[in-house]
Amino acid sequence: MIETAISSKTRSQALALPNLLTYGRCVAVPVVAGLLLWTTDHWARWAALGIYTAAAITDFLDGYLARIWQQQSPIGRMLDPIADKLLVAATLLVVVSDRTLSGWTIWAAIIILCREILVSGLREYLAELKVHLPVSSIAKWKTVAQLFALGFFIAGPAGEAVLPGTIKIGAALLWVAAILTLYTGFDYLQAAIVHFGDDDAR
Repeated sequence: MIETAISSKTRSQALALPNLLTYGRCVAVPVVAGLLLWTTDHWARWAALGIYTAAAITDFLDGYLARIWQQQSPIGRMLDPIADKLLVAATLLVVVSDRTLSGWTIWAAIIILCREILVSGLREYLAELKVHLPVSSIAKWKTVAQLFALGFFIAGPAGEAVLPGTIKIGAALLWVAAILTLYTGFDYLQAAIVHFGDDDAR
């Protein structure tokens, strides 16, 4: 009886609206990538941008709804950062592969990807020690800069036809995101480094 109640509660948490929005963001990743890789037609760029924009909005909406409706769950806390990283990483790889993002700005993309891998590793290490690594306010601004920058790159040539300099705006925003990424990555490393070796002491 108790197991049935727990199972029912777990299912209801998994199907709560905030989690459904997160699932939708994960599904949007291959759709956006597919549209950008499938054809060079401008309509595909705009379609990809529309889906990407909706996915980016859910990045802020799912956490907000989970808090105000008290529907926070373990699966939501696990999937939310994964969905964010999938969306950013996949988009970066695609716009580099089609050369919308090129030159020195590729280094900004490398910085962002390396930092995400580093922080994910730190979180996994600290989770085993039951240590929580909170998201800083600057890290949230970093995410905003990343999402806006990638939106300009997704628009790419189609955006240039409407707003000349679209790709340059995206490049500038991506470097802002990369600088914030370096800062927050170092900040997280400092917060985590005091716990290095704790597992040996246990």
